[in-house]
Amino acid sequence: MKKVLALAAVLAAGIVHAQDLPKTQLTVVGGFSNLTAYTEHEQPFWTKTIPEKSNGQVTARIRGLNEMGLKGPEMLRLMSQGVIQIGTAPLSYFASDNPINEAIDLAGLSTDVETARKVTEAFEPIYAKLYDGEANARLLGISTYPGQVLFCNAPIQGLADVKGKKVRTSSRTTAEFVEALGGTSVTMAFGEVVPALQNRVVDCAITGSMSGYSAKWYEVSTHLYAMPINWNQMIHAVNQKTWSSLDPKVQTFLQENFDQLVDDIWTAAARETQEGFDCNTGAAACTREVKGKMTLVEPTDADRALLRKVLEESVLPKWAARCSEQCVNDFNATIAPIVGVTAKR
Repeated sequence: MKKVLALAAVLAAGIVHAQDLPKTQLTVVGGFSNLTAYTEHEQPFWTKTIPEKSNGQVTARIRGLNEMGLKGPEMLRLMSQGVIQIGTAPLSYFASDNPINEAIDLAGLSTDVETARKVTEAFEPIYAKLYDGEANARLLGISTYPGQVLFCNAPIQGLADVKGKKVRTSSRTTAEFVEALGGTSVTMAFGEVVPALQNRVVDCAITGSMSGYSAKWYEVSTHLYAMPINWNQMIHAVNQKTWSSLDPKVQTFLQENFDQLVDDIWTAAARETQEGFDCNTGAAACTREVKGKMTLVEPTDADRALLRKVLEESVLPKWAARCSEQCVNDFNATIAPIVGVTAKR
């Protein structure tokens, strides 16, 4: 009975706390509305979780950046100007503005989700300080898409087979990775990849394992390489003026719940990376109605050695050369101890 009363008291306290929050309406521009990070996490977070947990005191309108006619690279600037209150976008979109935005997702840096998250959390304070000072934005958290992997329309046995192939890439660091392997990097929009693979305009393409499945890349590809090259982490941030205008209780409420959202997206990314492998190849573990028939190519020790070599001798030095001395020092102080590679300018 005491336990029941104690639970009731806790629940009652939560209700009082929620009612204590002032009425707040927010406008959010989320990630791409056709991907699960948005449909299964961001959208329900803002339209269901936050209103329910606040007893209707905190509400939000959310649309995907693609629904707003945005491409992504302009997101940080629009948040900085206050045109967007709260927004989400892949860090890779800001790499041309400042190479530090590539630091946590250099191609070959993290081949598993555990390492990717450790690297992200280690460097997050650097980004928080950067965005607060240069972008007039407060960092709410950093989540990720599933592992970014190689889909190919020709037989491959490992990373060495990228040599001589044309590969669709989506960031500067993956382009440098492909070039270092002897392949040719090709830039094209996600929606153009299926006909490009089908017509052999490209031989391979890199995207999330589940994103490729959702876009039916398994219909125009034969081989799937089962080691993430990178992860394509996303930042979630709020305009600093918007944040400062919020009641401190609302700030605490949002940050606490946002921490859970980020955790949920990371957990889902790990699950969906494997689900993408299963469903593109028709494995029994896939519970989806449609299954692909691709061949899954497992990484070998030789692949891991080659990946490390490319990271150390090409990807990392090229990145360090275009980033500032402080940027490189921050990498070596936070990320280097986790992955065992040191950046040098």
